[in-house]
Amino acid sequence: MSPPRTADDLYAVVLAGGRGTRFWPLSRRARPKQCVSLTGGPTMLQDTVARLSPLIPPERVLVLTGPDMAPLVREQLPDVPADNVIVEPSPRNTAPCIALAAVEVARRAGGRAVLAILPADHHIGVPADLRAVLASAREAALTTNALVTLGIEPRYPEPGYGYLQVGSEMGSWGGHTFRMVDRFTEKPDRATAEQWVEAGTHLWNAGMFVFTADAIRDAIREHLPETAMAMLELSRDPALLPEVWPQMTATSIDYGIMERSRHILTVPCDPDWSDLGAWPALTDVLPEVEGGAGLAQKVVSVDSNDCVVFAPGKAVALVGLEDCVVVDTDDAILVMARSHAQSLREVLERLDLEAPDLT
Repeated sequence: MSPPRTADDLYAVVLAGGRGTRFWPLSRRARPKQCVSLTGGPTMLQDTVARLSPLIPPERVLVLTGPDMAPLVREQLPDVPADNVIVEPSPRNTAPCIALAAVEVARRAGGRAVLAILPADHHIGVPADLRAVLASAREAALTTNALVTLGIEPRYPEPGYGYLQVGSEMGSWGGHTFRMVDRFTEKPDRATAEQWVEAGTHLWNAGMFVFTADAIRDAIREHLPETAMAMLELSRDPALLPEVWPQMTATSIDYGIMERSRHILTVPCDPDWSDLGAWPALTDVLPEVEGGAGLAQKVVSVDSNDCVVFAPGKAVALVGLEDCVVVDTDDAILVMARSHAQSLREVLERLDLEAPDLT
């Protein structure tokens, strides 16, 4: 398959406002996980933008982030114009961020311009495959006016992901087959996820979407009318952002739009994707070491298996450990059972009250 050609109407919208609490102690409020290196190379934010070229050049990359992070984002992405770093006045989840980006893209390139929504903290092992899928999704979005989501073939039953129930075939664009989404379900229970994966009826929702500015505006008008009214005010005067931002419904694009819309297409794919949502997920990207996977000067394992180690420049000894995470930073150490990764939120809640300098 030949590389996709760049399209002047395709804009990337990189969502980089999250705090990354499940990667504490490396990820902190001032430097969250998308702005640190988990593998010893570029940060996840830098990787996200770099892998888009040449399909989407830096001048058509918009990065949505918070006020505290904006200077760091601009520092890490010197090729992205400073005006392309769009600052959310306060955290209100992804639907308002995408609404804000849609207004800006429509202002620059019109309602038929296409947005590719991409989280800043995902791993993509085969960037060329992602670019090919995005180019095909652009064609599908322009032809059908549908909301297009990238669907990943599930490798195991993961209750922490959204799932797409795949329907009838709608057509092929750019060499990829697109299907209707009969139902979009965010984070089912484990038993349901196991049933769906075994039946082969569902795909993982990768949190990557492609649609025209007009299509997402219409969906927001139907399902989030307060947000649509704020978008209308912003399109008239961008300076009104601080005033209208609190009027936007604080919800995710998944709950606010995708679970409600009936005009969604998906393209099954897997460019070696992982959402890297928590420390255990690094087994997909870190090199193999004794006792598991990790990044350290040296790891020595005695009777230990399936551990994740992050201690750059240090030696780590694992003795009698199973399914554990060990993380060492300058001012904090984390030792955790992999199965308790979600409990890091409780740690952060306590530290926010007792030792905020550590968060």
